[in-house]
Amino acid sequence: MFSEDEYLMLSGIQHFVFCRRQWALIHIEQQWEENFRTADGQVMHRNVHDANFHEARGDTVITRSMAVSSARLGISGECDVVEFHKDGSGIQIFGLNGRYTVTPVEYKRGSPKENESDIMQLAAQAMCLEEMLCCSIESGYLYYGETRHRTKILIDADLRERTEKTVMEMHELFRKQYTPKVRRTKSCNACSLKNICLPVLCRNKSAKDFVKDMLEKEE
Repeated sequence: MFSEDEYLMLSGIQHFVFCRRQWALIHIEQQWEENFRTADGQVMHRNVHDANFHEARGDTVITRSMAVSSARLGISGECDVVEFHKDGSGIQIFGLNGRYTVTPVEYKRGSPKENESDIMQLAAQAMCLEEMLCCSIESGYLYYGETRHRTKILIDADLRERTEKTVMEMHELFRKQYTPKVRRTKSCNACSLKNICLPVLCRNKSAKDFVKDMLEKEE
């Protein structure tokens, strides 16, 4: 179990899976820089996030920007949307009549990714909700702004194990306050932190040698 002052940001899972160095720059070194993708994503989330929003649609109650946390995983954050579906096999929810199953829905700009960053973030949200509400969540949804389509994600044992392992790696790097090096890929070009990260410095050549070479070229 983690104490609250050890909690990491749940949203950091997406950064960590995409690039461990990007995650460390943001969450350890507290560095950030905007580009179109980050700004566009923030606009979408501003439209989704409204902690005072609650809506009933038939047997479904929808809430936005729900705060979640897990002492076992040591993470905290918000769910874009949580849907409570009336179901006799579900759980009781304070302020609602009957029993409900719980379904997290995460909103993302763009389209489904090749990596598991979004999927693991959703799985972590589900695991937080399970711990908080003493319930069981079998699936959730990812909604992408480009496709305007929900993708159902099964939150099975393998996904839970990979997600927990990833979160523990985050805690280990944060404990060491270590920013890892990475191998430059084509994804670096789209990263909002490429001017801060300077991935070229992550090659075998040291930063000292790189600066030395640059000075010699100017001479």
